[in-house]
Amino acid sequence: MATVLSVSGSPSATSRTTRLLRHVDARLAAQGHRVVPFEVRSLPADALLAGDVSHPELARATALFAEADAVVIGTPVYKAAYSGLLKALLDVLPQYALRGKTVLPLATGGSTAHVLAVDYALRPVLSAMGAGHITQGWFVLDRHITVREDGSTEIERETDVLLTPVVQAFAGALERQAEPALAG
Repeated sequence: MATVLSVSGSPSATSRTTRLLRHVDARLAAQGHRVVPFEVRSLPADALLAGDVSHPELARATALFAEADAVVIGTPVYKAAYSGLLKALLDVLPQYALRGKTVLPLATGGSTAHVLAVDYALRPVLSAMGAGHITQGWFVLDRHITVREDGSTEIERETDVLLTPVVQAFAGALERQAEPALAG
């Protein structure tokens, strides 16, 4: 099965975007994929903003992208675009860090006015970075992701139902990606 890097571009420690990603991660792991969660906010800001690719943490982030077969990228939408934190990471990665990889873009936001940010802001950057296949992205309203009393995440039922085929399509793309490798 595939190694999937699951990247949260949220700067928030209580991020709904990260909660959505971990929900998707659990689904992918249940299908046998190895999921590696990664939060961009864990990188040292000074090294990230300076573009210091020799910094050990940035070098580790670059290695995570290189080792992954596929990437799930999640971001909150701010001012009709993906987060500046995610942009800072994408800017320091090698130009073709996504070459040949299957990518699932996800976004969260407070208004449906930002639903097109996945296709008009994030998808072009992923494509420019060489993504082999970008599956259908998905936007989830913040209010449809809540925290239960026990600290676990609850995705609003209808949202979860609509998210299911998006995750399944990504998983299917991973299987198709693996078939030539198995045949060879």
